[in-house]
Amino acid sequence: MLHDSGFQTIRVNLHAFASMGDNGTLDPQWLKTLDTVVRQATSAGLNVILDEHDYRFCQEDVASCREKLLAFWRQIGPRYKEAPASVLFEILNEPHGALTAEKWNSLFAEALAVVRKDNPHRDVIVGPANYNNFRSLEKLNLPANDRHLIVTVHYYDPFPFTHQGATWTTPSRKDLLGVRWGSDADHKAIEKDFDRIAEWAKTHDRPILLGEFGAYDKGDMSDRAAWTAAVARAAESHGFGWTYWQFDSDFTLYRSDRQEWVEPIYSALIPGGKPAP
Repeated sequence: MLHDSGFQTIRVNLHAFASMGDNGTLDPQWLKTLDTVVRQATSAGLNVILDEHDYRFCQEDVASCREKLLAFWRQIGPRYKEAPASVLFEILNEPHGALTAEKWNSLFAEALAVVRKDNPHRDVIVGPANYNNFRSLEKLNLPANDRHLIVTVHYYDPFPFTHQGATWTTPSRKDLLGVRWGSDADHKAIEKDFDRIAEWAKTHDRPILLGEFGAYDKGDMSDRAAWTAAVARAAESHGFGWTYWQFDSDFTLYRSDRQEWVEPIYSALIPGGKPAP
């Protein structure tokens, strides 16, 4: 359905730490389920990003995060070493908190070395610290001789608009509602930000993936759709790939309970597209 609706890639968010035993071994049934996801998505013609998504755990306990993250890639790397090039690895989603830029650079280097033992040429996705914020790109250290790296950034600006009504942010924005978006200044801010990302990419000769962007469903739908379209087109105009956050749940593109697309968001992402049932 995703492929036939015009999408090319699925980013699979893996909260794998909860499925690890005390010795770091991943649950066999969990791995079988992942095999099924990879096989079915690949058969459907989709790129598959395996994204280790335990960023909340890693923000608090860097030592334990290191142990679990390296254990994860020691198992996933060999398991998918024969997978097609359309299967990509994303080392860790949104490092932040105690996982500072300096500590993240060190941990990423270790994790990449683990991956490269069995996957010397597989595309690996990595983003800067501070929640993969593009403003932290200059603090990201990458090995100059590894040309199979894709740099990811996440974009949720302006945050008061994209996260209005959110209860999980600090501070909570559950009572912040009615924030609008769409002025000329709003559009120009996106253009300026993406020009900055593009300049970094050109200077460092690295491809960019806009790995997350979306607006929480408490905002005005027409504004959310306009913002989504503006961000997607800004990424495309610079040659960046993108993956929208998220398929279902509270930044919703598709309502699984109703088995129907959220049409304004779909059309913002795939203008002129025809959603498959």
